[in-house]
Amino acid sequence: MKSIAWIGGIVAAGLLVGYSVHLAATPNAPKAAPVAEAPAPAAAAAPYSDNAQYKVGDHLQQAPDLQKTPYKPSGKSDGGFREIAWESLMPKDWDAMAPFKGLKLDKMEDGDPRAMEALWKAKKYWKNAPVDPSMNGAAIRIPGFVVSLEREGEALKEFLLVPYFGACIHVPPPPANQIIHVHSNKPVKNTRTMDAVWISGVLKIERSDTMMGSAGYSMSSVKVEPYTDGAPQGG
Repeated sequence: MKSIAWIGGIVAAGLLVGYSVHLAATPNAPKAAPVAEAPAPAAAAAPYSDNAQYKVGDHLQQAPDLQKTPYKPSGKSDGGFREIAWESLMPKDWDAMAPFKGLKLDKMEDGDPRAMEALWKAKKYWKNAPVDPSMNGAAIRIPGFVVSLEREGEALKEFLLVPYFGACIHVPPPPANQIIHVHSNKPVKNTRTMDAVWISGVLKIERSDTMMGSAGYSMSSVKVEPYTDGAPQGG
């Protein structure tokens, strides 16, 4: 059941907060199979944050008003940077779960051609996920998990920010419109892969393909700080 479990891992652990919105509106949404954790790629294995506070698929809590209207910026701001939810980065009419519609993953056997087709469709579909043009140039603040790309000694210079714990490490990368490629103005100390952080900066629509995932957005961060507000939400 290896391939089916892997697809199930995309559906279960790869669910973004925004996916729940799409799934709630989709009566025949696929049922998630048990999550199968993939080995961590060598490039991100060290240094790696073994944070027992989170499990694969966990998201970080944000302002209550964002939970009610996730496509609108929060009233909260820090130094002129408006807090946004990850859904704000996805076009409202884009359905992240489209490749899985009509499939009952829990009923399929390993090697089922329908499962393999859905797998490859999902990888291509998510890699080419559309961005929201209105977010270009937006000064935002958003929480997420770090996926290290380049370090300067012990300090981090470049990383991907992803919305849920384990993305790109234990499970496949999320859609490109849910990955921000961050270039820090100053090397960030004491930060490892899968650490939870807040980042503040000006968002730019710029595609980049890295060995850890394809990002639809980039940012030259003004501030990177540890995430301290609230407890994790289950994925």
